[in-house]
Amino acid sequence: MAFTLPALPYAFDALEPHIDATTMQIHHDKHHQAYIDNLNKAIAGTPNEGKSLEELVAKAGTISPAVRNNAGGHWNHSFFWEILAPNAGGTPTGKLADDINATFGSFDAFKEKLNAAGISRFGSGWAWLISKDGKLEISSTPNQDNPLMDVAEVKGTPLLGVDVWEHAYYLKYQNKRADYLGAFWKVVNWNKVAEHYSKASK
Repeated sequence: MAFTLPALPYAFDALEPHIDATTMQIHHDKHHQAYIDNLNKAIAGTPNEGKSLEELVAKAGTISPAVRNNAGGHWNHSFFWEILAPNAGGTPTGKLADDINATFGSFDAFKEKLNAAGISRFGSGWAWLISKDGKLEISSTPNQDNPLMDVAEVKGTPLLGVDVWEHAYYLKYQNKRADYLGAFWKVVNWNKVAEHYSKASK
């Protein structure tokens, strides 16, 4: 069965003014859809047809660049939409908050470190908060790679990810990636991030 585009869990303009409606519509309907279309073409008639997205991502180092890049694009964006939400942002609570403070010193220090990972990522890619061996860690990946891939420099379970491809922010923020990253914190769905952390901790 071919992969399909998941519905955005909120309206295109729900993240305004932090992420604009036009960017959200193009990002979801055009960019994400293109990854899915190209993935379906790349696996058609091959042994990878019928494999789950998670199976493809896990063996990224042994599959074609077309499958790796587009499977990663589909997984990353499906994950990304869910860790954003309207009327969100603020700070996490509970165990996630406690462990962020214990690991990074403070919530602000954590944000600075993740922002730095996003800003310093050369070209296009992602910055991540992951669970690795039961501990929190920040990493970044190029292109549409992610920490679940066998090729990832730092492997772990993604809890939060921020897309730093220009298509995620250029219409509103132009080349000001740091401004986009500052706005990102206003729309983080900490309940979803905490849910990921709870599952990763079991």
